[in-house]
Amino acid sequence: MATIPNRRSVMTLFSRPTDLHSHRTRLVLAEKNINIEIVNVTGPDLPEDLMDLNPYHTVPTLVDRDLTLYDSRVIIEYLDERFPHPPLMPVDPVTRAQFRLALFRIETDWYTLAEEADPLDGKLSSKSRKMLRESILQSAELFGAKPYFLSEEFSLVDCSIAPILWRLPLYGIEFGAQGAPIEAYMKRVFARRSFQQSLTELEQEMRM
Repeated sequence: MATIPNRRSVMTLFSRPTDLHSHRTRLVLAEKNINIEIVNVTGPDLPEDLMDLNPYHTVPTLVDRDLTLYDSRVIIEYLDERFPHPPLMPVDPVTRAQFRLALFRIETDWYTLAEEADPLDGKLSSKSRKMLRESILQSAELFGAKPYFLSEEFSLVDCSIAPILWRLPLYGIEFGAQGAPIEAYMKRVFARRSFQQSLTELEQEMRM
């Protein structure tokens, strides 16, 4: 992979093609139609640039001129503030705090389990699969209450939920009749132009 100059004229995202955290970052970028260079990181070897920029050697890593960010939650909140239209977080402090709490719970309860998937085939153990299925189903009523999760408008919460739901066939998770509100939500979110643009070829293949 060619070396990218240390000082970049275009914002750059180091992203893995099948990584959950990278996917939610790409979804925010697509939702806001941000011009960015995406460096796909594949295989075990990381680009030297990334290793120099990020002491944790993780993806996603965002580089915006002299600023380097390497936690996906920090990155997506930065992008929402740096590019305020369309806004993906509410202005009201109370509602914003509720959304941040939802993000925390999604990361703690869902992402932690999803990240246990086998790196080769994406499968979850029967225990993790059962726990993730039950945890998502506990929120079925919230999925059906409004067009988007907790909101009339698409938000950072949806950007974080959608990558998990897209991978359900890979995880071997089906909801049945009780998951009808979740299925309707998925259909609505997956049809968005931004979501389709956020998918890498490998992610598209997850539902083929």
